[in-house]
Amino acid sequence: MMQKGEIKKLKDISFKIMIDVLNMTTEAGSGHPGGSLSSKDIVAVLFFNIMKHNPSNPQWEERDRLILSKGHAAPVLYAALAEAGYIEKSELKKLRKFGSILQGHPEWNPGLMIEATTGSLGNGLAIGNGIAIAGKLDNRNYSVYVLMGDGELQEETVWEAAMFASHNKLDNVIAIVDRNGLQQTGATEQTVSIEPLSDKWKSFGWEVLEVDGHDICKLAKAFEKAKNITGKPKAIIAHTTKGKGSVIGEWVAEFHGKPMSKEELEKVLPMLYEQHRREMNDL
Repeated sequence: MMQKGEIKKLKDISFKIMIDVLNMTTEAGSGHPGGSLSSKDIVAVLFFNIMKHNPSNPQWEERDRLILSKGHAAPVLYAALAEAGYIEKSELKKLRKFGSILQGHPEWNPGLMIEATTGSLGNGLAIGNGIAIAGKLDNRNYSVYVLMGDGELQEETVWEAAMFASHNKLDNVIAIVDRNGLQQTGATEQTVSIEPLSDKWKSFGWEVLEVDGHDICKLAKAFEKAKNITGKPKAIIAHTTKGKGSVIGEWVAEFHGKPMSKEELEKVLPMLYEQHRREMNDL
């Protein structure tokens, strides 16, 4: 059972990640805030409660790996890496700038614990499979987490990788689906339906867990349960809200790839800080 202090800490980290995502995308004038914010609680729990990693030794062989398959959500990864101490906070202001180490999609950088170059949707699970097999061959005790978007599951390569992971019993692979229901062109179910999603993963031989993707305690419990399941890969379907916490961007498909203007952000930030203050006091 997660303690109250730990819940409060993780909620505070998630809030800081959200603020950094909004600031950096608005500063850049481009980027993908919607899918970054839908996955902010997932990433916060992974980095600060579940995953083994060491900022003073980013290439520690026993570290758990996170593959951001939905590479357009790079801002949430960069914000988490900065919060964990892998990146200077000042670097976040250089998002998408010429010569910056933080481009619009992640570029492999082992010194920053960026495990793969991603952005071409559908490839992250296959990359994760390869890293998972390497871990088994080297007798390493690490888990590979692959964070995917729900629209990404319309890519056929995802299901090829799903078959491969099941066939090879890659129980060190944990796929997370950010099930926010929206993609750039609108609702996933109107674009290309992916339901029944849980049954699909199960039919490919995966253990499936479903969870509220913004409930810190339930997320942590699902990750712990998944780690303890052996003999098969695991998929966690996290039901989330596009643009979670941003007020004007929640459930807005356009927010997928369009940041707030500076004027909009100036209006929203005081509201966000006040709401966060009340939530912290209520815990």
